[in-house]
Amino acid sequence: MHLTTEQRNLGKENFFAVIGSDALQRNLLKEINKDELTSGKGLGAKVFGYGTIDKPVRVAVLGTGDEANVLIGAVNPKYVQVVAIADIRPFNQYRAFHGDSSSPTAAALRTGLIKKYGWKDEAEARKHVRVYGDYKELLAAEKDRQGEDTVEAVIIGLPLFLHASAAIAAMKQGWHVLTEKLMAHSVANCKEMARAALQYKKHCAIGHQRHYNVLYAHAVKLLQSGVLGDLHYIRAQWHRNNRPGADSWKQPMPKGVKDDDGALTGRLEKVLASNEKKLTSPKISPDEKAKIETQIAQTKAQIADEILMKGGEYNGFKFKTAKDYGYEDAKLKIDGSANEYDRPALEELIRWRLFDRTSAGLMAELGSHQLDAASIFIAAMHGGKKQYPLTVSATATRTIFPNDLGEGTIDRDADDHIHCVFDYAAPGYNKDDTLGKQKKITVAYSSINGNGFGGYGETVFATKGTLLIETEKEALLYERNQVEKKVKVAQKGKVLSLAANDEGDPLSAAIGLQATFGDVSRGYCEQIEHWAFCVRNNPEADHSKAMPKCYPEIALADAVIALTTNIAAKKGETVEFDPAWFDAAKDATPEAAFAETDDLKKHYTPNMGRYA
Repeated sequence: MHLTTEQRNLGKENFFAVIGSDALQRNLLKEINKDELTSGKGLGAKVFGYGTIDKPVRVAVLGTGDEANVLIGAVNPKYVQVVAIADIRPFNQYRAFHGDSSSPTAAALRTGLIKKYGWKDEAEARKHVRVYGDYKELLAAEKDRQGEDTVEAVIIGLPLFLHASAAIAAMKQGWHVLTEKLMAHSVANCKEMARAALQYKKHCAIGHQRHYNVLYAHAVKLLQSGVLGDLHYIRAQWHRNNRPGADSWKQPMPKGVKDDDGALTGRLEKVLASNEKKLTSPKISPDEKAKIETQIAQTKAQIADEILMKGGEYNGFKFKTAKDYGYEDAKLKIDGSANEYDRPALEELIRWRLFDRTSAGLMAELGSHQLDAASIFIAAMHGGKKQYPLTVSATATRTIFPNDLGEGTIDRDADDHIHCVFDYAAPGYNKDDTLGKQKKITVAYSSINGNGFGGYGETVFATKGTLLIETEKEALLYERNQVEKKVKVAQKGKVLSLAANDEGDPLSAAIGLQATFGDVSRGYCEQIEHWAFCVRNNPEADHSKAMPKCYPEIALADAVIALTTNIAAKKGETVEFDPAWFDAAKDATPEAAFAETDDLKKHYTPNMGRYA
């Protein structure tokens, strides 16, 4: 649905008017407005039901790449004190302290520890934050530390294939865990993490941040109230402009990593030379000079990643090689490619999202977010209980990235398009009844590269209304397809609905607007605050007490959905979900069910012994 500016503004007003109405959220929103609460200062506590804590939880960050730096940028120092970090790349260690100056958007998301905690410079920051390379080095060094700066919990931003081993090692060591999504590289790994959380009585929260986004919280209230009617279809998408030569997953590498890296060869060095030349201009302003100097320092740190080819010292830290850290040189023939792709270990580290051994592609990195959102909406129709899909059909294609480096050469395992359709049970579904088995909610999802038109978001179709949430920042509401009409909440007995009204509901709209005005939090801050609150108030992770909203049982379901979709796309057939796949106590997994050999079946079956 492509809307005019006027239609979009009307949709926003409608959303504010409905959530601000007496029948829905007015009392809560008036309380928020009275206290002038904003994200990081209490909004999460009001909406999601947690409080302040006496002292921040002392945290180590394992892996400080792109997403971990987003989490660092979302930290509220009243809830979390970062006392240690671990990363094997000079570039990531630099960004952990200084943030990301590559663009205004990156700078806003990835502020860095210096700015977050108000330290003067990196030298001062390092007096407060201990720095390690491999996360295992941090675990070993911090295990027996005594005193007030000991680690209590970890935030994990490592590549996907390391989530399980790092999380389980941390919990075994007595530390709580918050790990980036996807939960783990396989369903077996997810179940092992869930079992470890129970065994060691530790929180293991997973970073599906939409559980802490106020727009999604309000959407749940809309669905639960009945004002939108019966939910029957969800359309979700994540479209990106990624293309050869401009691919966020194929990050530029130092020139020395590969003799020929296609259009990216020498790009970092060219950027550095260009910025250094700009500094020689007599017309440069002090502000522009400071900005360019920051970008130069960041580019130099990114080029310094080449030290991981042979190992050595940079910025006072001794680095090993990428191979020493567990990454692999490989000669790859992907999907029947005519030519062999030469991938050094350092490329696997820097571009880990592109390879099956380290990542799980579009469904893990993007689709899992939005299928989690769909699950939130569908659960609202079932009294808040998480629902599991019945079936998935999927197709994945290579249209944009088949030959970056030469005719017939494929440089990645990751597909560049995936399209999938899920069936969920609607209220009243009965698989044993002719009509009852037709009561389903359909979810259609697509993730593509090459054209970012439409961006990302979810559209919820219900019998009385249509709800759009876009980029986790904006919500629009209409009476079905009436995009030109204002609405207000109508009530007949206990039944609520949307009623077209020329004036709308200005008072309710004002209350709703004021409560969500400004830069809407995507939920990262609130998820970290709530996790820290649970660590302080429920240190043994007793499920009868305060628990993070996305604990292992919830996140396991998201992983099953994402990883089973990959299987369906690879096989090119509809896959029926086995309820046992969603049960952490059972050994069944989708990967084992479709394994072609006994060895693979064993590998994809949960086994805590592998972490002995």
